[in-house]
Amino acid sequence: MSYKIKSRIWIESNQNVFLGEGRIELLKAIQKTGSLSKAAKSLNLSYKKAWHLLDAVNKSAKKPVTVNAIGGANGGGTQLTDYGKSLIVVFEDINKSCWEFLDNQLKKIEGV
Repeated sequence: MSYKIKSRIWIESNQNVFLGEGRIELLKAIQKTGSLSKAAKSLNLSYKKAWHLLDAVNKSAKKPVTVNAIGGANGGGTQLTDYGKSLIVVFEDINKSCWEFLDNQLKKIEGV
């Protein structure tokens, strides 16, 4: 018989979610599209939901995660700060380490 182990991680700050897989996917989509609106659309989220998720991340972060440009001749947009980009890298590293740990733990069950 084959077993799988399932888990999701998130990071909280003052009992509020700071980062999780969904928020990281939103940050990655913003990085790719340069726009919160386009990022939301690419993830099949409403703009309002995406805005609330991003606002929660920014409010929990030590530094700004994104910067906004006002629309106009060149259009507006949302860009990740260097800090925001580093959060993606660090979260994905933590997540990868967690999965490696869990895969090793699953071997204990398979050995019984």
